Amino acid sequence: MSGWDEGAVYYSNQAQFTEASSEAEAAAASTTASRHSILLKFKEFIRNFEKEKNVFPYRESLVNNPKFLTVHLEDLLSFDSDLPSLLRSSPSDYLPLFETAAAEVLAGLKMKVAGDSGEMVEPQKGEVQILLTSKEDPVSMRSLGAQYISKLVKISGITIAASRIKAKATYVHLICKNCKSAKAVPCRPGLGGAIVPRSCDHVPQPGEEPCPIDPWLIVPDKSKYVDQQTLKLQENPEDVPTGELPRNMLLSVDRHMVQTIVPGSRLTIMGIYSIFQASNSSANHKGAVAVRQPYIRIVGMEETNEASSRGPATFTQEEVEEFKKFASNQDTYEAICSKVAPSIFGHEDVKKAVACLLFGGARKNLPDGVKLRGDINVLLLGDPSTAKSQFLKFVEKTAPIAVYTSGKGSSAAGLTASVIRDSSSREFYLEGGAMVLADGGVVCIDEFDKMRPEDRVAIHEAMEQQTISIAKAGITTVLNSRTSVLAAANPPSGRYDDLKTAQDNIDLQTTILSRFDLIFIVKDIRMYDQDKTIASHIIKVHASAQTVSNDSRTSKEENWLKRYIQYCRSECHPRLSEAACAKLQSDYVDIRRGMRQQANETGESAAIPITVRQLEAIIRLSEALAKMKLSHVATEGDVAEALRLFKVSTMDAARSGINQHINITPDMANEIKQAENQIKRRLGIGNRISERRLIDDLTRMGMNESIVRRAILIMHQRGEVEYQRERHIIVRK
Repeated sequence: MSGWDEGAVYYSNQAQFTEASSEAEAAAASTTASRHSILLKFKEFIRNFEKEKNVFPYRESLVNNPKFLTVHLEDLLSFDSDLPSLLRSSPSDYLPLFETAAAEVLAGLKMKVAGDSGEMVEPQKGEVQILLTSKEDPVSMRSLGAQYISKLVKISGITIAASRIKAKATYVHLICKNCKSAKAVPCRPGLGGAIVPRSCDHVPQPGEEPCPIDPWLIVPDKSKYVDQQTLKLQENPEDVPTGELPRNMLLSVDRHMVQTIVPGSRLTIMGIYSIFQASNSSANHKGAVAVRQPYIRIVGMEETNEASSRGPATFTQEEVEEFKKFASNQDTYEAICSKVAPSIFGHEDVKKAVACLLFGGARKNLPDGVKLRGDINVLLLGDPSTAKSQFLKFVEKTAPIAVYTSGKGSSAAGLTASVIRDSSSREFYLEGGAMVLADGGVVCIDEFDKMRPEDRVAIHEAMEQQTISIAKAGITTVLNSRTSVLAAANPPSGRYDDLKTAQDNIDLQTTILSRFDLIFIVKDIRMYDQDKTIASHIIKVHASAQTVSNDSRTSKEENWLKRYIQYCRSECHPRLSEAACAKLQSDYVDIRRGMRQQANETGESAAIPITVRQLEAIIRLSEALAKMKLSHVATEGDVAEALRLFKVSTMDAARSGINQHINITPDMANEIKQAENQIKRRLGIGNRISERRLIDDLTRMGMNESIVRRAILIMHQRGEVEYQRERHIIVRK
């Protein structure tokens, strides 16, 4: 029963069925005639389709590139209304006919060539691959069902795996082991196999032994092959319903489309929805011979660029006019910042930084092949309940492409790429992580400080070079991860402690800090007026949360902002003006001088280094500010605002915290020394005590609390004591 649905036709040619057989012959003849007429139509389309007057795009394309021809179904529809519907309903019948027509047209367009004997002969017909494209909207991967089998479908998604190239036979050469007669059997395209006949056609002579059942042997060397590769396409993250796992679909590509796609690419594909018998399914499903696995045989493929990966890339004329009118206003910058997280009160500078991150700077390719990133990375560091995660959630909803992940639940492989072994073929393949899937968008990483240090190191390359290099299990490759990173973190002690220096509060390595363009320290400051305003704002948000009219307006505004960001990113690539360059240069030199002066006075370097990366950060911010206004030149005003943002964020973070060398009089130094001695006497080496209890004990002895805190802080910086969980102190020296 294994081959019951292989497509063989059994018939009995007996005398009483003469009428029926003649009808069948007539139907077959009419089918042949119609196929011939369709072949002529296809040939006429390739030869005579005009885009403009005397411009024949398909004919010229075929001469310039004889291997494959990309056909737009809209052009085919305008030429003949029947042909696209035939291709859609039964593509596996008419696509080979289209390819035959293209090969015949190509042979007719070529000149005669000299043969072996020196005479001019007709050129041999080569094979032409037809690739179909269409402007129709893709269908959802979840809606593909039995009604689509053997039909043309269009879907979009992200490739998560690509197999190695295999050789797929198009014709299998068979030889009979008894009579040695040869036969060529065609193979079904895609993942289908060949149907080998059970018996030999040879008629035995008298006295000759007849050929047995199943006499055929396959001769691999004489068979014809094409390249074939299988891909795995996963749903776009934004199309997955809440609480569901993303679906994936097996794809088969052949000939000139192999090795054109790397994992992580966003694709829109047209293909034939087909079925195949999985090799390992028979073991799991005993008796379920009619169950088949679906896959799509690709007949056309386009890579979705980063600007158009969510929603249509085309903008209507009304939208473009609306965007240009909005950009020409004087207060464009303020209007965009007011649309960023409107439910969050205050944090004006953080909102401006998030707006810059969403728009991004301009990516540059230098003549020597070096690529400079245009994406802006922002770190929000500070107290709990200061709306850090809300900013991340807003960006995830608003950015055209976004992936949200939490630091504790993310590993290095999950963020970059992992090598997985396929269960059926036992081959290794690459599966892209969050940084690869968000290529061209934003990665939001919450609880950044809770990540393991070795996992945090894995994203160093992705944040600066914007690539991810993999050398695992025999796979050596480089994946693109052109993403912005928006990270949120808490200080090591949970809250931001003003009595500590910047190094102690920002417990991250210098290498990762220098990759962030803006570092904001978000503090929960207790002020009566501000607390009252925030409380009334939050109560108002909660009270008006469920109103229907508001909700639809908010979602419409979010969608408008997303479309505007998409338009700006695709259309506008600003550069600095001469005056802006001069201003930026002088200001950067002044910042460096100020930091050097501070280092000389305090005797220690800043927690956040000010390097050339920070200069590039200011350039990117200036370009993002110009991009918001759809301006192709970043002016002095943009540079001034970028410098202001940089100073209120990264520069303030670098100068934050107290320093033990400042404002210490000789009397204070003496008191601090006494407090240190008392602490060492109170605690033996290796003993633990709560900080609060230690301070209480020493204040009972008549010491000033601020002096005791200062003494503990200085001892901590010298490494003599260290903090452990729940603010316990342990003496080390």
